[in-house]
Amino acid sequence: MIVNTGYADISLAGSSMRTFVAAPKAEGRYPGIWCYSDIFQLTPPLLRFCVRLAGYGFVAAAPEIYRRIEPPGTVIPFDDAGRTRGQQDAAKTPVAHFDADCHAGLDWLSKHPKVAPGKIGVVGFCIGGHLAFRAAFLSDVLATVCYYGTGIHDGKLGQDADAGSLVRAKEIRGELLMIFGTRDPHVPDTGRETIDRVLKNSSIRYNTLLYAAEHAFTRDEGPRFDPEATDLAFAEMIRLFRKVFPN
Repeated sequence: MIVNTGYADISLAGSSMRTFVAAPKAEGRYPGIWCYSDIFQLTPPLLRFCVRLAGYGFVAAAPEIYRRIEPPGTVIPFDDAGRTRGQQDAAKTPVAHFDADCHAGLDWLSKHPKVAPGKIGVVGFCIGGHLAFRAAFLSDVLATVCYYGTGIHDGKLGQDADAGSLVRAKEIRGELLMIFGTRDPHVPDTGRETIDRVLKNSSIRYNTLLYAAEHAFTRDEGPRFDPEATDLAFAEMIRLFRKVFPN
């Protein structure tokens, strides 16, 4: 599909939430997918992911997760200083703020003129994978994909030492896909085992996919990019979304 792209400013208290939107150009209404970035916000790799996803027949919307801290339009560089900056921004953000922005963003997406009623999914990378996991607690989220979500296994998210995300897994009503690289030091074997054990005991519909890849293996800039693992994981994500959101 040919895709149109642009930015929307979602009006919220304090400051707007600048959001990149990629949607099929063709007439019609499509499932809406809320796309969470990693700590670097709306970088070119994240935008390319959204455009690719939209080309499969989805409205992909990616918000700036640090809207309260960084000026609109801030893209954090992929370098040591940028990593530190992104981590510091996360550490300044209470989970309650992330959650409030999630509610507001999903409400906005559900009312988008190109989004079909009742068809909302979420995907996220790194910290965004954890934010996507929490978004899955909402009853209107029917499918969620978490790419190498950090802090899910030990609870660490933003300013909170323990956001209690994993213990809330039983609240998930939609389908869940967890994607990890087995060479990811941020989510080690023990962390993945903890997540899997809790998800099994929660009796939710989920699947876990493992690839012999590093953290951020889907980011198509830098030395950790794994094209084959990226394509395989992307195909599994599309398979899930198309199963949950049939035409």
